[in-house]
Amino acid sequence: AVWPLTGTTRSAPLLQRLERSMSSVTIPPPACILRPLEVPYRYLFGPGPSNVPPRVLASGSRPIIGHLHPEMYEIMNDIKKGIHYAFQTENNMTIAMSGSGHAAMECAVFNTVEPGESVLIAINGIWGERVAEIAERMGANVHKLVKAPGGHFTNIEIEKAIGKHKPVLFFLAHGESSAGLCQPVDGIGDICRKHNCLFLVDTVASLGAAPIFMDKQNIDILYTGSQKALNAPPGTAPISFNDRACHKMFNRKTKPVSYLFDMTHLSNYWGCDGKAVRAYHHTGPVSGFFALRESLAILAEKGLEESWRKHKEVAAYLYRGLEDLGLELFIPDKDLRLPSVTTISIPEGYDWREMLVYIMKHHQMEMTGGLGPSIGMVMRIGLMGYNCEKTNADKALHALADALKNCKKSKA
Repeated sequence: AVWPLTGTTRSAPLLQRLERSMSSVTIPPPACILRPLEVPYRYLFGPGPSNVPPRVLASGSRPIIGHLHPEMYEIMNDIKKGIHYAFQTENNMTIAMSGSGHAAMECAVFNTVEPGESVLIAINGIWGERVAEIAERMGANVHKLVKAPGGHFTNIEIEKAIGKHKPVLFFLAHGESSAGLCQPVDGIGDICRKHNCLFLVDTVASLGAAPIFMDKQNIDILYTGSQKALNAPPGTAPISFNDRACHKMFNRKTKPVSYLFDMTHLSNYWGCDGKAVRAYHHTGPVSGFFALRESLAILAEKGLEESWRKHKEVAAYLYRGLEDLGLELFIPDKDLRLPSVTTISIPEGYDWREMLVYIMKHHQMEMTGGLGPSIGMVMRIGLMGYNCEKTNADKALHALADALKNCKKSKA
């Protein structure tokens, strides 16, 4: 054999090795991946993700730019300002995590708590359970304030527990979507300050649907997710830390257990640390940030007050329709219901799984059962953001009525 350009010969063993390397693929291209992508249209009337407006979908299809380009920094700065508005905060340390709400949840705990420190977690659904497990995994001394799904916490109960356990961090879910509860937060931030404790609040299911005021309510750390009332695709998670949280976070003795979620690096990536140069840390989800910016723009155009009003109005319309069908709302107190995710008690004699399968099959509509401790207790209907319309409530009610009529009811 002769090299084409040089005229030098190749030995027989070399040729054999080349042939072997060229024929080393033993797994063929999968037939499924060679077929065109098909995605059905579904009415996403569960607890999230929700349907995404065409404008947000279009923003995610813009050409990719480098995650460290000046234009990308400008878009990230816009996102930061949009989060300031959505959270009602002026905190400098405000970013969007690359990941779902769980990424923000872990970021909050990993950065503000060190191994052995006391934390207090309010648990009345799955989200408190998740935060407790995250804190346990990184070595915190975890204390739990527990209620059954649907139960809410009084400020007196919270202060008593904080006084007893002396935590560095207290967690509370504002929107406990597994039970459909909207937990009041007024006054809790003051209690936490009195006891030198950071107040961490989860608004993944509630932001944009129910009022929250980070600065006025003295919330030290607040986070949300992109895929619920914000109506962006899943995958980004706004989070904000105030000066109290930053002092604790940046004066720790040990490094956070996660490199990816280390706010020392993330604060630089988002231009929050005052340094002239943003260094490479990780590659952010460029298209996801485009979509998040567009969703925050829609919220700003609509206005928070109008968004809160609309969610409350459509939720009340849905409540009436559900009661007309003879269904029982899981949260008796209207003022404690989460406007974005409505929970109904499973109707007596029905298999909730069968009902949900029927609704998906015959109406192309997602509703869900409970989650975590609320499994087997509730069915959940989410009408948030783009989906928050009375016409969609009518669709959901029609599907439920159809399932009640056609699913088998036990004689028991």
